[in-house]
Amino acid sequence: MSARVRRRRRLATFLAAIVLIAGVVTTVSVLALTRGGEAPVADESEAPATTTPPPAPASDDQTPARQLLASTDDPEACAVSFQGDAVVDAPMLQTQGQLFSGLPVPQRDGFVFAGWYATPEDAAAFAIPSRVNGSEPVACTDQETTLYASWKTPEENAAENARIPILMYHQFTPKPEGEDNWLRGNYAYIGDFDAHMNHIATTGFYLPTWDELSAFIDGRLFLPAHSVIITDDDCDITWLEMGMPVVIEDQLLTTAFCITVDGTGPSPSMYVQQRSHTHNMHSAGANGQGRIVNWTIPEIVADMETSATVLGGVKQVMAYPFGHYNDNAKEGLRQAGYEMARTIEPGYVTIGTDKLALPTIRINYGMGLNALIGLIG
Repeated sequence: MSARVRRRRRLATFLAAIVLIAGVVTTVSVLALTRGGEAPVADESEAPATTTPPPAPASDDQTPARQLLASTDDPEACAVSFQGDAVVDAPMLQTQGQLFSGLPVPQRDGFVFAGWYATPEDAAAFAIPSRVNGSEPVACTDQETTLYASWKTPEENAAENARIPILMYHQFTPKPEGEDNWLRGNYAYIGDFDAHMNHIATTGFYLPTWDELSAFIDGRLFLPAHSVIITDDDCDITWLEMGMPVVIEDQLLTTAFCITVDGTGPSPSMYVQQRSHTHNMHSAGANGQGRIVNWTIPEIVADMETSATVLGGVKQVMAYPFGHYNDNAKEGLRQAGYEMARTIEPGYVTIGTDKLALPTIRINYGMGLNALIGLIG
């Protein structure tokens, strides 16, 4: 049930109560006047105060999901329960209308987790269109929903041979002929980008979250071969004005790697995750390469901590400026609490890929829809 429908029902109930009270007062007044008395006058000092009742205390006979809901007065809260073989995860609260967040990756001896599904039938059939993850908004009935686990054998996981592309875009241009400058290759024609995103949105691609990609690399999570991750580097003005509206319209989970020293405001959409492209290391260092391969480990840690603060405390994944990195850069990221980093090296993410050296599929000017299909299917 939507928030709008709930508000309308609450309003209707309130108005009905007002009409009922008015009817009772009128009846009493008429009887009093008929008997020669005076109509009673309401004593405002004795009128009960209108207050919002506190959440009902949890009782022992409530389900764990209802007990969880009893702990909050958020009308958009949803208690998500989990079922399936070897699943022992307790229900968790999510927010209706927001993307799922922090869904567990359960473990089962001799199996690889193959995702959460909307129904037991979908879980048994591995129906990817019904697989639920952090790229989709929460939808509940009476503030509850249940997700069902699916499993694959390690042999099935290996046989899938999933090679996950991380698309890398930069700037965008409205000119079909492209830009005439030294960064020409960085500028994707917005018409091509629109076609790319429409293809991904309409042909059944699965959009893994970074948490899922990490579990996939570990061999703990099955990802379908028809998966893709969308990213943009720099948070350039052309991304904000041209690229971002496309992914928001198509409701495609996308990661924008921002240089936070340039000033990074909150994301305008839940579909656009803002992650670090460092705070102030997107400049050439002493040897002409990026600062991240010139600075000391403590300097790298400090920069990445600052960047995370600007982005609301989120870390998880970053993109190396210019794609430059070395062992010091990787150690600085580890100490700063980052698990993954994306390079500019061409390739696909597979089981066992170095999480601090994720390869990418670079999108250059002139790569139309057929070029994208050749790269990702």
